[in-house]
Amino acid sequence: MSLSVTIDQQSGFCFGVVYAIQMAEDYLQTHKSLHCLGDIVHNDLEVNRLKAKGLKIITHDDLKNLKNTTVLIRAHGEPPSTYQIALENNIQLIDASCPVVLKLQNRVRNAYDSETQIIIFGKPGHAEVNGLLGQTHNQAIVITSLQDLDKANIDYSKPIQLFSQTTKSTSKFYEIKQEIEKRIQNYFKANDTICRQVSNREPQLDKFAKNFEVIIFIAGKKSSNGKVLYEVCKQANPRSYFISSIEELQKEWFENVKTVGICGATSTPMWQMQQAKQWIENHCSSQLNSI
Repeated sequence: MSLSVTIDQQSGFCFGVVYAIQMAEDYLQTHKSLHCLGDIVHNDLEVNRLKAKGLKIITHDDLKNLKNTTVLIRAHGEPPSTYQIALENNIQLIDASCPVVLKLQNRVRNAYDSETQIIIFGKPGHAEVNGLLGQTHNQAIVITSLQDLDKANIDYSKPIQLFSQTTKSTSKFYEIKQEIEKRIQNYFKANDTICRQVSNREPQLDKFAKNFEVIIFIAGKKSSNGKVLYEVCKQANPRSYFISSIEELQKEWFENVKTVGICGATSTPMWQMQQAKQWIENHCSSQLNSI
């Protein structure tokens, strides 16, 4: 039996993550170390690779105690308070905030006023969402699902503007939009702020996953985008498996299988998908027709 293993060329880092990692690597070429506020990407293996080059992951509490140093802001962006701390502590910032995230922060900040309720469709505690909340002095309401519209303290008699974390599901965003429209008694504006480089991967992955007997989806366990895209694969192909490293691959997944597709999240490096491809080729087929 021959086995064909194909990597989805549309998968892998989005431009925002590529930009942040490049800035970190450029700095570390001429410096021994660099502080990074939070994981530079939600992928432990890639973070460990950069740690070996001198990247030091710090928390917001750590930032308060640092002075006279350099800190990288990752693609997720930061609230205004982070910039204020850096100014007070003489910290030089390398700002690798994604341009799409910065544009969203600006829109949320401009929409916020004492009368308008800001609703953010996103994951509570996520770095990007924390940055958005900071634009509203933490007054915005964060929801994760339709059910939260009942639980959250939303006044439908007052104006509402809806925004989304850039990596959320487009279809779920519009479901929430339609439900608010049914309830609203005042001004309502829905701002589709989902990154198209991310959202376009949903139809692409749906098509990709249907072309193979088995799908291996690779992402860090902390990746919000990874969870969304894996569900797309799972719905398109029930024989989809989520892994974070090649150690999680199991030979029985590939028994009597002729075609395997490998894909990943916007936080998944291409080298990791190539590593999985090589493992499958080495362990699961003696006669290989690799694409």
